[in-house]
Amino acid sequence: MKRRILTAVAALTIAALTSPLIRIAGAATASLPTGDQADLSTAYTRLTTTFYKKLPLQRVLNGVRYGLVLELAHEHVAKRSLPPLLATGSTSGNLHAIEYEIGRARMLGGKNRPLQPYVFAALWGMMYSAHDRWTVFLDPKDYKALNNGLDGTNFGGTGIVIQPDNKTKFISVYQVVPGGPADKAGIQQDDLITAVNGKSTYGITTVEASKELRGKIGTQVTLTVERDGALLPKPILLTRAKIHQITVFDKMLPGKIGYVALTVFGETTGAELTTALSRLHKEGARAFVLDLRNNGGGYLQAAVSVSSKFIAEGPIVSIETSGKHIDTLEADGTAIAPVPLVVLVNGYTASASEITTAALKESGTAVVIGTKTFGKGVVQTLFPLRDGGAVKITTARYLTPEYHYINHKGIIPNIVMAENKNAQYGRPGHDAQLQRAIEVLDGEITAQNSGVTTKL
Repeated sequence: MKRRILTAVAALTIAALTSPLIRIAGAATASLPTGDQADLSTAYTRLTTTFYKKLPLQRVLNGVRYGLVLELAHEHVAKRSLPPLLATGSTSGNLHAIEYEIGRARMLGGKNRPLQPYVFAALWGMMYSAHDRWTVFLDPKDYKALNNGLDGTNFGGTGIVIQPDNKTKFISVYQVVPGGPADKAGIQQDDLITAVNGKSTYGITTVEASKELRGKIGTQVTLTVERDGALLPKPILLTRAKIHQITVFDKMLPGKIGYVALTVFGETTGAELTTALSRLHKEGARAFVLDLRNNGGGYLQAAVSVSSKFIAEGPIVSIETSGKHIDTLEADGTAIAPVPLVVLVNGYTASASEITTAALKESGTAVVIGTKTFGKGVVQTLFPLRDGGAVKITTARYLTPEYHYINHKGIIPNIVMAENKNAQYGRPGHDAQLQRAIEVLDGEITAQNSGVTTKL
């Protein structure tokens, strides 16, 4: 079964169940379908054997019961008392008890109730019992959404990455996907989209705007665009096309400083970064800014790949599992020639982003500018289920190259600097942190040219 290692963000807690416990013995209800049995077995086994801390089995069964009680409450079932369970030393015995509990809950809900909500509730409660905000059950819809964000999924759209323009309250073009409909129509970075199909974008969220911009491939959408303070003479008609969701955006800043922004650490991020750095190098980049602000993380492997583009050799991160076994992941030998580098971070720089930030900072490869990072020092593994969902379990904690554990602590930048009001990322005149990064890099370039080496 394919597993994927995540360092990536969903929170909940559980109250202990204090009612008397009894052991369930013997088949008290009809068996669940084979697929459901397999999913429960996978979730239970993975949780109890791979969770990064020792987990009492009784708490796992309590969690299942808690999830089922909540499901009955959600269905407004008046009588929702379930028989409490006593954990045994047998995996098969505990799974049988869970199956019994699901059957009992369904009986209380009514024989015509579908089975799936009860199985999902049991899986949810099982993960909930870990008392870990990152250990969760993902139903098929949530799992698909997670994959769409990390796996470079294709969708019908215009090829525009947007952000709110806090000054005008309209929607601003943050990046244009190369070769997409917007790129072919001449839409540019920093354009303002003031209306979509004649409907004003004033004050709407980026989520709302994205829904208007995306749609079935081949359908059309009309954008009213403002550029440099003036509306374009006529609206721009775009035909939605298949867009590959990219995770790396780049451009050349004044002074031949390459700017690279990562939105997530996905399956294709390492390869995308290689392409971006190569393109900027051919354009004469003398230094780079790696923007990880608001990047909530992604795959562990992607963090190693990204870090390795700048670190020639040495440790990137160490992974410590429940048995105190430590694996140190080294740079993979794909680094570019060393050039001055600044990493931009903020309080939403988390997980895989923090792995990369710590590796670049502690190796002396980069100067980090911004505010303290989120502080997520644990690693999750995804275990797909037969029903199309998955369980995401915290299976390890990670340590920086200098063996710092940053969970709930974050990383303090070399230069602590808050964002300016109404910051527009990637625009030096509207992004004080980026402007400071350029100043630092200009200083390093000047020092190198004079034969003096400086590093904050």
